Amino acid sequence: MDPKIAIGTKLLECLYILMGLVAGYAGIKTLFEKEHKAKIGTAVFWCSLAVILVFGRWLPKLWSGILVIVMAIPAVLGQVKAGPNGGPSKEYTEAQAKKIGYKIFIPTLMMGTMAIIFAVFTKVSPLVGVGVGVIIAAILLMIFSKNNKPKTFLDDSKRMLDIVGPLSMLPMLLAALGAIFTTAGVGQVIADLVSKVIPQGNMTVGIIVYAVAMAIFTMIMGNAFAAITVITVGIGGPFVLALGANPTVIGMLALTCGYCGTLSTPMAANFNIVPVAILDMKGRYNVIKNQLIVAGIMLTFQICYMLIAK
Repeated sequence: MDPKIAIGTKLLECLYILMGLVAGYAGIKTLFEKEHKAKIGTAVFWCSLAVILVFGRWLPKLWSGILVIVMAIPAVLGQVKAGPNGGPSKEYTEAQAKKIGYKIFIPTLMMGTMAIIFAVFTKVSPLVGVGVGVIIAAILLMIFSKNNKPKTFLDDSKRMLDIVGPLSMLPMLLAALGAIFTTAGVGQVIADLVSKVIPQGNMTVGIIVYAVAMAIFTMIMGNAFAAITVITVGIGGPFVLALGANPTVIGMLALTCGYCGTLSTPMAANFNIVPVAILDMKGRYNVIKNQLIVAGIMLTFQICYMLIAK
């Protein structure tokens, strides 16, 4: 209720609390699944995450760190597993598909649409828009079918978390890693190393190294937003921007170069590994293999664009 805190921050915190309650539901329900082969480890993982998401703003940093370590233990030991499959039958799914038809895409579009509306027409984070879109989507799904009740969404959320498992935490941990690297001065270390390779005052070589480094570091971290901070401090700033390049153009294109790395790494779990798990694909890295050529072409194009538009 603090008036000094923006409404957007408050709404975003409400969404984190809501996500925490869903994670807590998954953890508690797991404890009552008799056929679950690793219910203790799985419950510890999801319940720990629930506490962090719900009470993270008020928990001391040390306790949050301890809970992260507690979460990691069952994940490392392979004790976070999916429970008994309680999803709808194939016959029911086919019947609903014939009944609802292409209207099923409307709830999905609501999430993206609301994110755009919040980004363009309000000062509130688009992430809040995504959350609002999810709520609207749930309401629409309840209108489409009387069988869709709040418990249905909770059970399906639990089933989805079971499928994704600990990988669901990877994007958040990698984003935090970027901030840690920046604070630790990794960017300056990179700058010292690169200064021995790039000829002094050569913007062309600087741009090429900057772009390629963005792609490689994103492959390591799995997150272009985390990589751009470190690489811009270490390479982009002193070897490109300091020589007079347009920061707006170079910054946007460098981020796109990072996305080329996103296409090429399993560390970008939410893009390349999670869909494989959800779709139950045979080859775990098939998505990445099919994206490598596209990533190479895009990276080459972005480098050329940066050299022209600098």
